[in-house]
Amino acid sequence: MTYFCLFYQRGKMANQTSLKTGVVKSVLSGDAVIIRGQPKGGPPPEKQLCLSNVTAPKLARRANPNIKDSQETKDEPYAWQAREFLRKKLIGKEVSFSIEYTAPGSGRAYGCIYLGKGPNAENVTESCVAEGLVEVRRGGIKPSDDQIHLIDMEEAAKAAGKGRWAKEQDPDAVRNVTWVIENPLHFVDSHRQNQIKAIIEHVRDGCTVRAFLLPSFHYVTVMLSGVKAPMIKRIDDKDVPEPFSAEAKYFTESRLLQREVSIILEGTSNQNFLGTVLHPNGNIAEFLLKEGFARCVDWSMRVVTQGTEKLRSAEKEAKNKRIRLWKDYTPSKANIVPIEEKNLTGKVVEVINADALVVKSNDGKYKKITLSSLRPPRMADVKEEDQPKDRRVRPLYDIPYMFEAREFLRKKLIGKKVTVSIDYIKEANDGYPEKICATVMIGSINIAEALVSKGFATVLRHRQDDDQRSAHYDLLLIAEQRAIKNGKGVHSQKDKPIHRVADLSGDVAKSKQFLPFLQRAGRQTGTVEFVASGSRIRLYLPKETCLITFLLAGITCPRRARTGPGGPSESEAYAEEALQYTKELCLQREVEVEVESVDKAGNFIGWLFVDGQNHSIKLVENGLSKVHFTAERSNYYAQLQVVEEAAKKTKLKVWENFVEQTTVTVVEETERKTNYKSVIVTEYAKDLSFYAQHAETGPQLEKLMDQLRAEITNDPPLPGSYTPRQGDMCAAKYIDGEWYRGKVESVLKEKASILFIDYGNKDQLPISDLIALPPGYHTLPPQAHYYTLAMVTLPKDEEASIEAIEALKSRILDQPFVANTEYRVTGQEFVTLLTSEARNDIAKELVSEGLLIVEARREKRLQKLVEEYIKAQDAAKKSHLNLWRYGDITEDDAKEFGYQGY
Repeated sequence: MTYFCLFYQRGKMANQTSLKTGVVKSVLSGDAVIIRGQPKGGPPPEKQLCLSNVTAPKLARRANPNIKDSQETKDEPYAWQAREFLRKKLIGKEVSFSIEYTAPGSGRAYGCIYLGKGPNAENVTESCVAEGLVEVRRGGIKPSDDQIHLIDMEEAAKAAGKGRWAKEQDPDAVRNVTWVIENPLHFVDSHRQNQIKAIIEHVRDGCTVRAFLLPSFHYVTVMLSGVKAPMIKRIDDKDVPEPFSAEAKYFTESRLLQREVSIILEGTSNQNFLGTVLHPNGNIAEFLLKEGFARCVDWSMRVVTQGTEKLRSAEKEAKNKRIRLWKDYTPSKANIVPIEEKNLTGKVVEVINADALVVKSNDGKYKKITLSSLRPPRMADVKEEDQPKDRRVRPLYDIPYMFEAREFLRKKLIGKKVTVSIDYIKEANDGYPEKICATVMIGSINIAEALVSKGFATVLRHRQDDDQRSAHYDLLLIAEQRAIKNGKGVHSQKDKPIHRVADLSGDVAKSKQFLPFLQRAGRQTGTVEFVASGSRIRLYLPKETCLITFLLAGITCPRRARTGPGGPSESEAYAEEALQYTKELCLQREVEVEVESVDKAGNFIGWLFVDGQNHSIKLVENGLSKVHFTAERSNYYAQLQVVEEAAKKTKLKVWENFVEQTTVTVVEETERKTNYKSVIVTEYAKDLSFYAQHAETGPQLEKLMDQLRAEITNDPPLPGSYTPRQGDMCAAKYIDGEWYRGKVESVLKEKASILFIDYGNKDQLPISDLIALPPGYHTLPPQAHYYTLAMVTLPKDEEASIEAIEALKSRILDQPFVANTEYRVTGQEFVTLLTSEARNDIAKELVSEGLLIVEARREKRLQKLVEEYIKAQDAAKKSHLNLWRYGDITEDDAKEFGYQGY
C-alpha cells in the first residue's frame, strides 16, 4: 500500500494543480482515512492518509491472539464519536486532497482533505477541530499561521464545551466493546432472528464480514447464509486466490464497508455467525449471486429465514447469462421434463414405504412418484446387533421410524387428491428402475417438508453442481434443521420404536392359536396392507399386533392367473377388475373385520366392512362375485341374495352370460302349492308385516339360549369392556333380566337400539346391558322370520288403517298359526296365515269384516284364492261393514264426495 499526506492550507484550498481526487473507502480513526482510486479492469489502488496538525483519541483494540501477552485496550474518550463524525461525513464520497509531509521511517503521510469542489469546499480538519473531536498539535519553535488558526478554533470549541472539551463527560464517550461471544448459538437464539443495526468494520472476502452490532457493540464475524464467494486459500504457505476472489471482495467492500446495515443472525459455524446482511438496496447475497460472484451452498442455505427462492433465482439468472463463475456452465440434460408432463393431479391409492406413492391421475393412469431429495430411514442406520437374525427382514416394521413415516403418509394421503410437480427423472442405474421424482402437495402442504419436519426422513445431500433436486430443496433443509433442533424422529436421542408384529400368514398352528382371540374380539379395526385378489387381502390388526391373510366370507370371486402344481392357469373373467375394485376401496385404509374361522392353509375367513358397508355384498352388487353356499348360515345371506338377483337380472359382469332358468312344468303355473309351516307370531313389525318363529326350531333355540345364559353366568364380562357399533351381533339383557341375541341398529350416547333377532322386537338399552356375543352363537340364523300378509292391503285412510292394524295385532300376537308362502317380492315372503286348529284364514276374516282391501294378484295359481277373497269383500260391501259403511269407496264417482282414502 502506498502512503501519502494531505497538504493543508488555511482558509482556501491548496493549489488546484497539487490536488488529487479519490473515494473514501474507510475511516480508520478520527484523523486517518483510506482513499481509493476509480476501478479500471479490477479493484483500484488504495492510499492511507492522516490529517495534519491534529491528533484524534485512540480507538479500542482487541487482543492479538498471535502475539504473546497481547491485551485488549479501551476507547479513549470520544474516540468513537470522532471516528463516526468522519465516517458519516466522508465514507463512499469523492474528495480532493493534498500531501504536505511524509514522516521518515514510518512513511505516514499527512495533509488536508476537502469535501466538495471549488472555493466553497469544506476543510475536513477544520470541521473536526470545530466539533471538539480532535486535539491540535502544538510543536515547533514558531507555530505556523495554519496552526494558529486551528488553535483559535480549538479554543472556541473548548469555550463552547463541545466534544471532548465538555465539562461533564458524556456517558457514551467510551464504548463497552465485547470482542468475543462465549456462546454464539445462545446469542443467535436470544435475538430470535430479528434485524439488528450494525456497522461493517471489515470485509474479509466476498461473503464474510466483521461488524459492530449496535447499540451493544458486540464484535461479530458474519458469513453470509446460503452463499459462498471465491476467496484466497492458503496452500503450502502461499496465498492462492481463487478466480474472481478479488473482484467479489471489492463488490462487497464497495457496498458495505463502514456502511450502516441490518443483520439477521441465523446460525453459527464454529465461533462465526451465519446471517443475512441487508443494506438499503436489499440482501447483499442476492446481488452477489446475480452478478456471478457467488454460488448457493446447501449447508448454510438451511438456516436462511427469508428469501431462499430469491437466492436460487438470482443464481439461476447468473447461470443463464453464463457470467463470471458460471462462464463454463452447462445445464443438466437429464433434468429436462416436458412442460405438458411436468404437472398432474390425481388421487393417492398407495403409499410405498416412506418416500414413494402411487397416484391415479385424472385420466385413469397409475404413476409411481418418488418424493424429490428425500432419504427414508434405512436398514443401514440400524446397528448390526439390533437386526433380526432368525427371520427375514421386514423393512416396514424392522427399520426404526419406517412404520411411523408410512403411517403418517397413509393417514394424510390415501384416497386424497394431490398435486404433483415433477422435478426431475432419475434414469435407471445399477439395476434400479427409472424414478419419477416430484414435489407432492395436498392443499398448501408440501408432503416432503412435513415428513422431514416430523423427523421421519432426512434430506439428500446433492453435489453442488447437481440440478436434479427438489424445487423446494431449501425448505426441506430448513425443516430438517428444525427437526434436528427439536430432536424429532430419527434425530431423537430416545430409544428407537420397536414393532414386534406376529406374521400368521401360512402358519397354520399360530393361526389356530390366535383364532379364539380374534373371534372373541368381535368386530375390530385393521389396516389392509396388500390386496392379492378381489376377495383375498393381507391385514394388519394393531390391537393384536399381527399380520394375517384374510378371505372374504360368503362369496366366490374370479381367480387371477397363477402358477400352481398343475402348471399356469389363465385369469378368469373380471378377476383383474375385482382386484382393482377392492384395491380402490380397501388398500391401506382402515377397515373393520369379523373373523369367523380359519382354513386348512392358515387363512382367516370372515366379513370385511369398509366405511360400515359389507365388502362381500358390494362385490356381489357390482357383479364382481357370486354368492357362495356357505353364506346361507350367515346374517348377511338375505342381503347377498337380493343384490345377486339384481345383478343377474341386469346381466352385470360375471353374470353377462347368465340365462335364467325357465319353469318346464306348466302345472306349477296354474295350481297353487301349499306347504304349511307351524309358526308362532312373536312381534308386529309395520303395516301388514310381522315376525314369527318356526315351531320346529323352537327346542333348538331354547337350548341355545340356556347355553348362552349359562356361559355368561359362569364367565361374566368385565363392565365397560364392550363398545357397540352399528351392525354388531351382541348379547343383550332384556327387561326380564335374561340375555338374548341381538343386533345393534344404532348407538346414541350411552344407549343403543337393539333388534332381538330371535323375536323381532326392538328396544333402547343402556350400553352396560350389552356384551359381545360369545363365539359359536353366530351360527344359528335369526329365528324371527319376517313375513307379510299376502293378497291384501291397508286402506289409505289413516283412521281406517289404524283400525285394521289394531284388529290384526289382536288376532295374531303370541298365537300359533300355520303359514304358507304364496309369493316373493324382492326377497320378501308374502304368506297366508291360518289358525292352527280351525284353519281360519286371518286375512280373509279381516276382509270379510270390511277392514282390509283385496289386492287382485294376476298369477293363475292364485286366482281361486283371489276369488274367495273378493267374494268375502263383496259380502262386506253389501253389509256396509267398516270401510264400506258409506258404500263402495272404490267406485269411479267416489271422489265426487271428497273421499281421498283408496
